[in-house]
Amino acid sequence: MRKLLIVLAALVTTFDVFSSVRRLSAAELPNIILCMADDQGWGDVGYYGKSPVKTPVLDEMAATALRFDRFYAAAPVCSPTRASVLTGRHPNRTAVFKWGHPIRPQETTIAEALKKAGYVTGHFGKWHLGSCRADSPVCPGNSGFDEWLSAPNFYENDSLMSHNGTVIQTKGESSQLAVDYALDFMQEAKKQGKPFIAVVWFGSPHAPHIAAKKFLDMYSEFPKAQANFLGEVTGIDAAVGNLRTSIRKMGIADNTLLWYTSDNGALPKVGSTGGLSGNKGNLLEGGIRVPAIIEWPSVVKKHRRIDLVCNTTDIYPTLLELTGIRIDHQPVLDGRSILPLIRDEQFDDRREYGFWDYPVAGRGMHADRMLAAQKAEADAGQQKPWHEVEPDPSVVGGYSEDERPGPAAWIDGNFKLHRTASKTDEEGTRYLLYDLSTDAVEKHDLSQDQPERVAAMKKKLEAWQKSVIRSLNGEDYVAK
Repeated sequence: MRKLLIVLAALVTTFDVFSSVRRLSAAELPNIILCMADDQGWGDVGYYGKSPVKTPVLDEMAATALRFDRFYAAAPVCSPTRASVLTGRHPNRTAVFKWGHPIRPQETTIAEALKKAGYVTGHFGKWHLGSCRADSPVCPGNSGFDEWLSAPNFYENDSLMSHNGTVIQTKGESSQLAVDYALDFMQEAKKQGKPFIAVVWFGSPHAPHIAAKKFLDMYSEFPKAQANFLGEVTGIDAAVGNLRTSIRKMGIADNTLLWYTSDNGALPKVGSTGGLSGNKGNLLEGGIRVPAIIEWPSVVKKHRRIDLVCNTTDIYPTLLELTGIRIDHQPVLDGRSILPLIRDEQFDDRREYGFWDYPVAGRGMHADRMLAAQKAEADAGQQKPWHEVEPDPSVVGGYSEDERPGPAAWIDGNFKLHRTASKTDEEGTRYLLYDLSTDAVEKHDLSQDQPERVAAMKKKLEAWQKSVIRSLNGEDYVAK
């Protein structure tokens, strides 16, 4: 059994929340598993019938548990959405604008929060929120995770990985590898009689697509590129199936909440948006709508399809309410708890969310090269300090509230307002309005027909963007 490395972290933030929530006893606390695919689009599942992909496990979960049909990634690319899961905040607030941008150490993560209730915490798979060097202020260990087997970006089969900061050579199909280490962690938590949260972030089906042979052979009739992509998705499905079977054998499945989703919309050419417009990298529905399923047998006793708008930012506040945790100085949240929805209780179905694709370049992070260099340094006894290989993630400030560059969107129930790309409102920014209940492919602009709705939604979007800028400038943080 792999030994747990206990890392204590105490980060502080602003605003009191969840102060009146009842704390659960240790016996009542559920185990939590957060699974996230890398580049699996809304249509890249069998149960929608929009793709030839085979996902029998996800299909079963979608047919027996909670299936979310309007679930959104907080951003159209990978790193930002991951930051939203850990914090409950739009990623721009945390300065994770694009891929490879590290999360700020001033943020409080869900792993740090759940420690307050006695959880042991683990991260397995793709990190992509900083390096995986043990001394990095934003490595998994210094972001609240007790145990971690992580890669700084996507990873393939038989890859190098960072195990609690030490680079090791692994063997096996990439998705199952993450699950195997996660299961060891879960077994140890059970032995200790402690609840756990396991964050399992798969490196698939991110390019380059290299499916294990047994999954590749299932798609022999397709071109090689597509066959490998489909095989990687089926590999994830099989790993999730092994995960579910294993926790049942461990006797913990009944009180384990398993939340499955993806980090952004579908890839062009090989992926499926399910007929929605756009792809990964833009704010059209195909770029941000993703599959999502919640399985929790002791609570979710019957299948339901959820058509309400939900978001990856909802994960953090949902888990805080679920566990009764109070964060004394909680920064502004963009998500809200959907626990009543999960429990099939009365729930306000009006949902509003902002999206903002800030126009800065992503930062390349070649995980294999980074981990090989890290291992070579360790083997030579010349380990570089973290600040020589990654930017300082703690820097704040310097953003003007008068400038809101790049495309943005505001969703209010069935209506979606698009702000077209521009540096300022004065440079020809346009606003387009769509009714997603009748026009999910966003082809019929209603802005001229409903100017009052456009004005109201524009006002909310602008106010929200200014709030995001204030977060970027550090107004959410208090001194440690």
